[in-house]
Amino acid sequence: MAKILCVVYEDPADGHPVGYPRDGVPNLQLYADGQTVPSPASVDFKPGELLGSLAGALGLRGFLAERGHTLVLSSERNGPDSTFEQALAEADIVIIQACWPVPLTAERIARAPNLKLVITAGTGSDHVDLDEAVRRGLTVAEITQSDSVSAAEFAVLLVLSLVHNTGPVAGAATHQSLAERARRAYDLEGMNVGSVGAGRTGFAFLRRMRPFDVRLHYTDPRRLPLLIENELGLTYHPSAAAMAPVCDVVAIHSPLYAATADLFDTAMFERMKRGAYLVNTAAAAICNADAVAGALATGQLAGFATDAASPSPSAGLASHLAGATLSAQARYAAGVREVLECWFGGEPIRTRYLIIDRGEPTAVGARSYGLAAPAGVTLRGGRIKPR
Repeated sequence: MAKILCVVYEDPADGHPVGYPRDGVPNLQLYADGQTVPSPASVDFKPGELLGSLAGALGLRGFLAERGHTLVLSSERNGPDSTFEQALAEADIVIIQACWPVPLTAERIARAPNLKLVITAGTGSDHVDLDEAVRRGLTVAEITQSDSVSAAEFAVLLVLSLVHNTGPVAGAATHQSLAERARRAYDLEGMNVGSVGAGRTGFAFLRRMRPFDVRLHYTDPRRLPLLIENELGLTYHPSAAAMAPVCDVVAIHSPLYAATADLFDTAMFERMKRGAYLVNTAAAAICNADAVAGALATGQLAGFATDAASPSPSAGLASHLAGATLSAQARYAAGVREVLECWFGGEPIRTRYLIIDRGEPTAVGARSYGLAAPAGVTLRGGRIKPR
C-alpha cells in the first residue's frame, strides 16, 4: 500500500463552504484544441466545489481509503517540523498544487527514499528539481491544460486593469478623483501586445486578446503554423529580446527553467518601450524583482501585475491565484484521480501529462523544461521528429 503526501492550502477562515455563488461549473468534454478533459473512472466530488483545501483534499479521501492507501495532507510548506517534511521521508507519491507550490528540491528528494511519483495538480513543474528526478528514476506528471484557460483569462484581466488604471481604485474608488485616475488610463485598442510563450496558456491568451483590435506578437521555441499566424494576425519573434522593443504590453506565459530564469532583468527592461506594461502569470523567478522595482521607479515600466502572492522564502516560489479557480480545480482534481488510477492499475499515464517517465525525460519535458530529448527523437525548431 502507498503513502501519498498531498500539499493543500488551509480552509477558509469560516470553514469549508456549505454553499457556492453558482450551482457548479460548465460541463466541458473537450479543450479548445480538441484534447479531452481529464476522464477518471469516477470522482468523489461535485465539480464547482472547493477541492484544493484541507477539507477538499482534491476529492481523494474515499478513493485512497477504499484501496488501503494512506493519505497525508499538509498545508505547511516550509520548516523542519512541518507536516510536509515529516511525512516526506516515507512518501511513495507526492502531489503538489501548481497554485500552492512547495519546492521539491534535490535535498528533499534525497530525504524521500520511497518516492516514485510526483504529480502537479495543475500545469507547471518548475517547483520540482527535474534533473534530480531524472537521476532518481522518478515519474513526474502534471495535469496539462487543466488551468491554462484560468491563467489566460486572468492575464487578460490584469492587462486591462493596468492599461485602464483600474487596479489602484479597486478598493478605494471614493478616495481618488477622476483626474487622478484618468491621468494614467488608456485604451488598449491599437497597442502592440506580445506573449512570451505560445503554448496552451500563451495561445489561449493570444486568442482572447484578438477581439480587442490590438497588434499581436509572440515568441516561443516552437513557431506556430503559418495558417494560425495569419488567422490571428500574429507576428513571430525569435526571442523575447527581439520582441520586447515593439510591444506596449508583454505577458509572460513560459515555464521556468534555466533559459527563462531572470529573463526580464534590467537589460531587458532597457530594450522595452518607455511606459510599457508587463504581466506575469507564469513564474515569479522569470522576472528579476529588483529590476522590476527599478523599472517602475524610473517610469520605464508604466505598470507591472502578477498573480503571484506570498513567495516562499526557501525558493522564491509563490502561490498563483489565476490557477485556483473552482473551474480549474475540478479539472486538475479529476486529472490527479486519473493519473492515480493509471498508476495503481498498471496502465500508462497520458503522454501529454508526463514530464519524466521513470527517469526518462519525455518529449513534453524536453520541449517545456529544456530536459534532454528522449531516446529516439530529436527536437528541431521545437518540433519532434524521428531520428
